[in-house]
Amino acid sequence: MVHFPFYRKNRIMKPIKVLELSEVDRLKLEKGYHNGPTHSFRIRCKSILLKSEGKSAPQIAEMLEVTVPTVYAWVKRYEENGIKGLETRPGQGRKPIMDCSDEEAVRKAIE
Repeated sequence: MVHFPFYRKNRIMKPIKVLELSEVDRLKLEKGYHNGPTHSFRIRCKSILLKSEGKSAPQIAEMLEVTVPTVYAWVKRYEENGIKGLETRPGQGRKPIMDCSDEEAVRKAIE
């Protein structure tokens, strides 16, 4: 039996969805990839650029060392909100263990 990396038994392979980007959108994504404020944003921009070049989600996931569902989520966010959809949304990540009101108490305890 010949092994195909993306073959699934009893499933018909879907053609790879290619994102059509305008020249302006491509330039914005390339700028975001090269000069984006965070590593996460730059990786998301790169994933959309790769998708527009005809790469499959599994190929992109392997190249960027993320999961396939993550790539699909980024593509969906881009399709719905453009490049703004690739920015880290507020409320994501770990919350601080202390707030500004505790700062003075910490300074006094250190001294």
